[in-house]
Amino acid sequence: MGLGQEISEVLGSRLSYQGRKFRFVVEKLRLPKGTQAEFEYIKHPGGALCVPVTNDGKLILVRQYRFSVCDRLLEFPAGTVEPHEDPEATIRREIEEETGYRAHQWQKLGEFSLAPGYSSEMIYAFLAKDLEPLDTPPEQDVDEDIEVVTLSAEELKAAILAGEPVDSKSISSFFLAQDFL
Repeated sequence: MGLGQEISEVLGSRLSYQGRKFRFVVEKLRLPKGTQAEFEYIKHPGGALCVPVTNDGKLILVRQYRFSVCDRLLEFPAGTVEPHEDPEATIRREIEEETGYRAHQWQKLGEFSLAPGYSSEMIYAFLAKDLEPLDTPPEQDVDEDIEVVTLSAEELKAAILAGEPVDSKSISSFFLAQDFL
């Protein structure tokens, strides 16, 4: 999955760290133009995200504490794609776990590279509509600190432009969804 237009030849690889969700590797590559170099990067299975839209046009987001930036970020529901899992299956699960809503209408918005300078992570973005609240609110994972937030598209755009802490994958996906809001 992903862009994969020009493939580098891997001449050697060493695992530097295996984490719960990703690997940090060092690889010696022959680049498409023929030169060789060593690169350090995060090998990531990818993430799926959705822009959930209620029947009255509001957006469902989460305000989630992110330890790496020591702040709470406004984000659309998202999750890491599990091995051998389709990104749409990932986000169908994640929207329920993170927001307590189930979506009955799905549309792919696109895919994009999150941070290609140091990570292979691709984000698979979807639009989620015809939302239904679940009977029982989901229990958060032990490592999650999430508050569900409902905003209009105008309120989210104002928050982004005002520099409020909104993560980049949510900003990108918000603009991909503009024609559907």
